[in-house]
Parts: sequence; C-alpha cells; structure tokens
Amino acid sequence: MDKLEEIFRMQDALNQRIGVSLPPASDEEKAKWILNYTRAMQQETAELIDSVPWKWWAKYQKFDEQNAKVEVVDLFHFLVSLAQTLGMTPDDVYQAYLKKNAVNHARQESGYVKKDADDSKHI
Repeated sequence: MDKLEEIFRMQDALNQRIGVSLPPASDEEKAKWILNYTRAMQQETAELIDSVPWKWWAKYQKFDEQNAKVEVVDLFHFLVSLAQTLGMTPDDVYQAYLKKNAVNHARQESGYVKKDADDSKHI
C-alpha cells in the first residue's frame, strides 16, 4: 500500500470513529460535509497564518515552524476528508493532480494571459 492510500485509510478510520461515514448517501449530506470541511480548513489556515509573524507593527511575534507543520497536517486531514466526501480515491486524487499539473504548466508556457474556463474540464 502506498503512502497516500494509507493516509486515506487512516482518515477513513478516524472519520468512522468520530461517527462520519463518507461519502455521504445524499447530495444534501454531501453539501453539508463539503461546507463543514472547507470551513474547518479555513480555520486551520488561520491557525497556520498565526504561526508566522504577520503583524508588521508587532515586535513580539516569532515564526513557529513546528506549529506551522502541525497546521499543514491538520489541513491535510480535512482535505483528505473532503476528497472522500466527493467519493475520490487516492488514485482519483493522483490522476486529477497529474492532469491539473499539466494544465498549470501549459498555462505558464503560454504566459497565462487569458483565462480559459474550459482548460480544466477534462479533469
């Protein structure tokens, strides 16, 4: 089993322990969990921001790299749960990443001077 598959398995076990079975059976439940996980990720992002001295007017702040790493992992927990909410497997995520990465490189090669709403529809 590869590492991403193991992370998905572990996250599923944690979600089951919490009482959350993914993917949800209904679109209503799916929408609820997408909102739950994206809101949780917003909070974890705020906690990550608080790990760096972002207040340019304050002299007391220090960069807390260890906490920043923890917050990244917290974000990853919720991101994996979000993928599971959408019924994505580790291979689905990997394949979509490969395709989106190719799109991003193509955008850079072209100078990304024009937004193309259709360039990611194949993912």
